[in-house]
Amino acid sequence: MRKKVDFLVIGSGVAGLCFALKAANYGKVCMVTKAKVDDTSTKYAQGGIAAVVYQPDTYEKHIQDTMIAGDELSDRHIVELTIRESTARVMELVEWGVDFDKTKNGKFALAKEGGHSEFRVLHHKDITGLEIEEKLIIAAKQHPNIEILENHLAIEIITQHHLGIEVSRRTPDITCYGAYVYNPNTNKVETILSRITMMCTGGIGTVYGNTTNPTIATGDGIAMVYRAKGAVNGMEFVQFHPTSLYNPKESPSFLITEALRGAGAILKDENGVEFMSKYDKRGSLAPRDIVARAIDNEMKQKGCDHVYLDATHISKTEIFNHFPNIYAKCLSIGVDITKDMIPVVPAAHYSCGGIKVDEWGESSIINLFSSGECASTGLHGANRLASNSLLEALVFSHRACLKAVERFKDIDFCDDVPEWNTEGTVLNEEMVLITQSRKELQTIMCNYVGIVRSNVRLQRAFDRLEILYRETEDLYKKSILIPEICELRNMINIGYLIIKHAMNRHESRGLHYSLDYQGHRDESQSTHDLL
Repeated sequence: MRKKVDFLVIGSGVAGLCFALKAANYGKVCMVTKAKVDDTSTKYAQGGIAAVVYQPDTYEKHIQDTMIAGDELSDRHIVELTIRESTARVMELVEWGVDFDKTKNGKFALAKEGGHSEFRVLHHKDITGLEIEEKLIIAAKQHPNIEILENHLAIEIITQHHLGIEVSRRTPDITCYGAYVYNPNTNKVETILSRITMMCTGGIGTVYGNTTNPTIATGDGIAMVYRAKGAVNGMEFVQFHPTSLYNPKESPSFLITEALRGAGAILKDENGVEFMSKYDKRGSLAPRDIVARAIDNEMKQKGCDHVYLDATHISKTEIFNHFPNIYAKCLSIGVDITKDMIPVVPAAHYSCGGIKVDEWGESSIINLFSSGECASTGLHGANRLASNSLLEALVFSHRACLKAVERFKDIDFCDDVPEWNTEGTVLNEEMVLITQSRKELQTIMCNYVGIVRSNVRLQRAFDRLEILYRETEDLYKKSILIPEICELRNMINIGYLIIKHAMNRHESRGLHYSLDYQGHRDESQSTHDLL
């Protein structure tokens, strides 16, 4: 089957939905999502969205907090335009029906999280992402110009390569014509041609075994763009959320929002002793990279599997009103957070790197835009400031739409694109190989490319991953495609990018902490575009 649309949106989180809702006012939009439309990382975002809405907060304060959290590796121009557009983008969410919590006098109830100097985080209890996702999905389903294809997996973006033209990372005019998409209803890979393609596939957390991300977060968009010779940047900066609920039987890990620490919860060791003040004057509200490393160090020094988050001194009223989901979840495993400390452990949470885009969300590939976690805009630098992710998605999806609608009518469809070639492939029954390779990859990444790294660990990870890569590529070429093998292939590509970028950064900075470069900053690396 061959479909033609004005705008192809891959992914259905806040970035994809925001772009789709705006682009649909100008042309036909097809949204492809590999699971259900609401199965996204957005849905799991608990804390909220950071924006300047009331004094004494100012744009300059938010800009400075973002630069500090990013270890001065953030692009200041990008930080400034994002923060200055924050208020308008948040008000659009309100217009779409998003119900942010308010105080008795009708003002937004703002929270304060790690790294923020002011109360500026808008939220809906402790399920902000779910609230945003639900309201945007309602709007998208009601729009006559938006078609949503659930359980459809994008396999590759279509470029000159598929027309038999050789391209490289130095080719200046690589162009995207759409994507090849697996349709579960026909068990075939179908062709969707588009004038503009928007990549919003979310994160990479499943590359690590212990993650707060949903299982669909396998880095598909970043891997597709990398294979298409597009620019990918900053993949060494993987954020580990300091406080996921310690519950080894559960995957993904349940997130204990940073807003709970903003409300006064304190990190303590197994003896109930506060320890963060040893590492940073901001204590439990230090930026996430500092807190995650501190917890990792405490666990290694004391040989324990987790530390604790103590919220017992917070009033029951505040717990029940602002953190009902966390209270109920902890209670389900026998922890009453009004009386008991919460066992927590760091978990892979967010990729600060991704598809390199400009201030309009456009990638190095012509007619391909990207927004959300899979994009690298320059906002986060070496470490993302809490609750800046939803904001970034809104700002860059808006800006990408402005640029896309300027030009889409002047873009012709490429009718020379061939159908997906399945010649010589067979149905592969070796599912055990895929499952086992996935586990091996996660073990490699957790053991050698985690919160603390070294040259030896990275080289060991690289060598082991190379074997998995060769085996998987051979399996991929011979097999009729199924989503599992495509996801494994993408995860291995992502693992490679994280390792390679980490090996090329000869310093400890933000989320990339190396035992070989402690206290050393190689300034020549600070703005280097690693492909």
